[in-house]
Amino acid sequence: MRSGAEGINPYGGRGPKEKEVEQMFDSIAPAYDFMNTAMSFGLHRRWREKALGLTFDTPVLAAKLKSGENVDILDVATGTGDVAFRLAEIAQNGNVTGVDLSAGMLEIARRKLKEMGETRNRMKFETGDCLSLQYSSDSFDLVTVAYGVRNFSGLLQGLKEMYRVLRTGGTLCIIELSRPESLLPRIGYDIYSRWLIPTVGRLVSGDKSAYTYLPKSIAAAPQRGELTDMMKEAGFKDCHYKSLTFGAVTIYLAHK
Repeated sequence: MRSGAEGINPYGGRGPKEKEVEQMFDSIAPAYDFMNTAMSFGLHRRWREKALGLTFDTPVLAAKLKSGENVDILDVATGTGDVAFRLAEIAQNGNVTGVDLSAGMLEIARRKLKEMGETRNRMKFETGDCLSLQYSSDSFDLVTVAYGVRNFSGLLQGLKEMYRVLRTGGTLCIIELSRPESLLPRIGYDIYSRWLIPTVGRLVSGDKSAYTYLPKSIAAAPQRGELTDMMKEAGFKDCHYKSLTFGAVTIYLAHK
């Protein structure tokens, strides 16, 4: 029996979670980038930069970037490609693959890719299941996933898959929304996430359920120490986390 966020479906369990998640992201894809900016007041860019700064400062990746050695990167649950495009900008010698189950989100990512310069030659977006990645073991130096793990129908399986496709010495970076631990920030967060976000999300995206699912899935998902414990169970080492903006978002780093 599933527990936590794994047992919360966007549309109330009419189908398997992965199918409902796919349907949800197909539905909200046209409004997704706008809603990310609006919901976070643009802070998602700062969170992304902080996370990737910490990631590329790790010894193995830093050495490869400095030497000009090729770096293979996988962005899991890539969505419209926000993190994937930034990864390609930072890692000038990097090949970036974005994988997602939502055709609607990938359509937007590929549309953006056509407008890129030479960077597009180092990037590709593919449809795939995060719980059964289609890549060979030991294929990537870095795996990232931003705001996606709480949507996995089997989180431990997803972590094990990301571990499998990483090379020895490789890095995992997870960025995920989280519920503040301190009382006052938590009260403000609960009001904002449970009332304002669903209302605005419904008006902008036209999907009544997607932005109600969001705060529910955040609250139910493993966070901080609980998630790092699962990362260790999946095989990762040096697992640690850093919370930002009063705990509203948390960055997780680990190595193989």
